[in-house]
Amino acid sequence: MTDRMRRVNEAIREVLSEGIQDLKDPRIGFVTVTGVETTPDLRQATVYVSVLGNERKRADSLAGLQSSHGVLQAALARQLRMKRTPHLTFDYDQTIERGVRLSKLIDELTADEYQNEA
Repeated sequence: MTDRMRRVNEAIREVLSEGIQDLKDPRIGFVTVTGVETTPDLRQATVYVSVLGNERKRADSLAGLQSSHGVLQAALARQLRMKRTPHLTFDYDQTIERGVRLSKLIDELTADEYQNEA
């Protein structure tokens, strides 16, 4: 990824993070934008989000975000000077969930090793 694309992705992430907080859709819960991947032609952008809550809250929040993509695209067009405003799609970012699970596994292994030594 080029340095320019990194800057574009970060700028889009910042604008969307602020824009999501202003949305009035009751389906959207506590959402954090964790990353953005934009295609080199700036036509598509995949927005990775983390959602606090269970599976249902996650699905509701993603549905709310997807239905609000036009409002968020308009915010991007207003705040960023870009040749094109990318079409937004939202995806759940599983890295945080995976990290917590790996941390628990490491803690369990460490506890087992400690018990075996004693």
